Amino acid sequence: MKQRKGKLFVVSAPSGAGKTTLCSRLLGNFGTVGYSVSFTTRKPRHDETDTEDYYFISVEEFEAMIERGEFLEWAKVHNNYYGTSRKTVEDILATGKDVLLDIDPKGARQLKNSLDYGIYIFITAPSMEDLKTRLINRRTESEEIMNIRLTNALEEVQHIHEYDYLIVNKEINRAYNDLEAIYIAEHLRAADVEKIEDIMDLN
Repeated sequence: MKQRKGKLFVVSAPSGAGKTTLCSRLLGNFGTVGYSVSFTTRKPRHDETDTEDYYFISVEEFEAMIERGEFLEWAKVHNNYYGTSRKTVEDILATGKDVLLDIDPKGARQLKNSLDYGIYIFITAPSMEDLKTRLINRRTESEEIMNIRLTNALEEVQHIHEYDYLIVNKEINRAYNDLEAIYIAEHLRAADVEKIEDIMDLN
């Protein structure tokens, strides 16, 4: 049987919508999914670990990587750079594993413009008021940064129609079930079968 092709899953959401929690659960439950750790110039939060949550690097290092063409996508968000390593994604897909990207909507739009593959999923809170409450309860940003994130969220939700799937995270377990259902369904697509001999014995 021919090696299974890896799929690229791109997940975006406004800050506070629960995307990181949902992606972490999917990664923990499916060994077929690899995670591409993004690069960023922002400072790590108290519960984040370098090389696990992000590669935390300087602005100078990030801009040098841009010049060398090392990013599959990158964007400046909330006054910080974020980017996805081209080599990391290509290496994981080459093994037959899927890749899960947890990236900003700006980066997702870059990918859609440059790649002819990928499954795009948008996660949102049920309301802006709910999103604001989640950001307040997170206690990781100043009021100024929180207001920037809320302003950006209003713009980001205008691009929902560019995605293949939408998950409204009213309750975390239900939202996770939706994400898992999307993941499983994408691997049951008959259109992905090139030769019937690769999936079943015809003798």
